[in-house]
Amino acid sequence: MSDAPRVDLDPAELVADPYPSLARLQAETPIAFVPQLGATLITRRNVIFEQEKRIEVFSSRQPQGLMTRLMGENMMRKDGEEHGAERRACFPAYSPRTVRDRWSDAFRKAAQDALEDMARQGQCDLVPDYAMRLSGEALRAITGLHGLTWQEMDAVSQGMIDGIANYTGDPEVEARCHAATARIDAAIDAQAGDPTEMSLLDVQMRAGLPMDSVRANIKLAISGGQNEPRDAIAGCAWALLAHPAELARVRAGEASWQDVFEEFTRWIAPIGMSPREVAREDVVEGVRFDPGDRVFLMYGIGNRDPEVFDRPEVFDVTRDTRPSLAFGAGPHFCAGAAASRSLIAEVALPMLFERFPRMELPGPVAFTGWAFRGPKSVPVRLGGAV
Repeated sequence: MSDAPRVDLDPAELVADPYPSLARLQAETPIAFVPQLGATLITRRNVIFEQEKRIEVFSSRQPQGLMTRLMGENMMRKDGEEHGAERRACFPAYSPRTVRDRWSDAFRKAAQDALEDMARQGQCDLVPDYAMRLSGEALRAITGLHGLTWQEMDAVSQGMIDGIANYTGDPEVEARCHAATARIDAAIDAQAGDPTEMSLLDVQMRAGLPMDSVRANIKLAISGGQNEPRDAIAGCAWALLAHPAELARVRAGEASWQDVFEEFTRWIAPIGMSPREVAREDVVEGVRFDPGDRVFLMYGIGNRDPEVFDRPEVFDVTRDTRPSLAFGAGPHFCAGAAASRSLIAEVALPMLFERFPRMELPGPVAFTGWAFRGPKSVPVRLGGAV
């Protein structure tokens, strides 16, 4: 058992707003064991950045971890050459060239269709009406699972996300996760005989990966590729509408849509943490870690480390976000980064604000979650389309 100082945190407070509690932890006890989460949390940005690469100590392999038990052993739960081989097999579906040549048109078509439907309403909720829809349609294209509607894609993703963040062991949450994975398996079985060229299903099958790995990696893509773009699209839009001076900077050409995306995911990270299991005894920052210890690398608060970012609690689209941990670091850097950047910064945000330049928020917006964080809803008045 790690000899890290023990600090109690209220899980309900973390769900409502993790940043105050985690900021205190970062300032006072940057490596701490939190019994309510059953893990030792590392909260300093530079410590996270360095330790994430030390896979011989902080291993991604977690045979009894929630993700492995509920979704199968995907490439995120493997290290070394085993991880590298599966990552190389999946890469053709995610590469910048494939995104540009095959998926970007599908992204634009999905955005255009959603914007047309929104224009007829006058007001809408950007989460289900735009962000959720675009993320789901993008995943249908990339995974090749056309038998799932975008609504189903969001539902099965949320079921898995809730399951792998179910550290309190709620049986109903676990049951919903099992139902979600079964629905994905059925969709894979239906499509496996005729996979879409260059889809994630296609490239893995052509690479000869075992079907257990194919299934697990597709579930990984859906669990991360739905909620994170969904929350980033809706969250970026909310952030700009709630900070009109930052939106004005974008419209004046002082910052790009890419800058908006990178700063928002630093400021409110859709993925707040990544779990690891200690493989061998080691000492980090004076704290001893023992084999089998569960460790959480806390990306969200690492992205607000005042030793790295000036005024980290402020949303600033002109900030240098290069130290951000939004996509992770080291060998497990997010495989879908190019697709996310294309969908959000090249398609979703510019098309939304070009179509509805007078869009406004009628009231406050509530966020939820700490392992995964995003807005519950983002109601907007569209103010007329152009």
